[in-house]
Amino acid sequence: MKIGRLLLRTAVGGFFVGHGTQKLFGWFGGSGIEGTAKGFEALGLHPAKANAVVAGAAEAGGGALMLAGLETPVAAAVLTSTMLTAIKTVHFKNGPWVTNGGYEYNVVLIAAALAIAEVGPGPLSLDAARGRERHGSGWALAALAGGLLGAVGAHLSAAANRPPAAPESVNGAGPEQQAPSAPATQSA
Repeated sequence: MKIGRLLLRTAVGGFFVGHGTQKLFGWFGGSGIEGTAKGFEALGLHPAKANAVVAGAAEAGGGALMLAGLETPVAAAVLTSTMLTAIKTVHFKNGPWVTNGGYEYNVVLIAAALAIAEVGPGPLSLDAARGRERHGSGWALAALAGGLLGAVGAHLSAAANRPPAAPESVNGAGPEQQAPSAPATQSA
């Protein structure tokens, strides 16, 4: 199973590095920080630019850790968090199937990351080379819990930083074009 775990880590970690660097630097056809921030703004992830940086760094950093087989449970937690956030903000409303823009692929990536956390990165990893290969059901569950906490934190932060709603208009007129309201009368 030396090669299987290495191939899985390479695929999962490598593609996450690619997605993160698309967000951070615009590499591989990505839109960079500014473009990602515009997309996050539309999704309601406030502050959009900060969330774009954090998402890009989490994907690139978590992917690099997974690719190297270094601190594998931490990598699995970070990647799980980004995928849970993507499911909540983008894919869940579309149902499970990826052909409809659903969350199927995100769930597969979460399962792969957590499976690696459970079985360990393998002997061809930096964790093994350092003699610090942490794995097992407890580590996989800890990675899942860390991913859930990270996703909840992202959603709470977005809700807390949501800009105030614009005042409602009357008959399509903006607040500066509305007639002043009549003074309230007091009744006895």
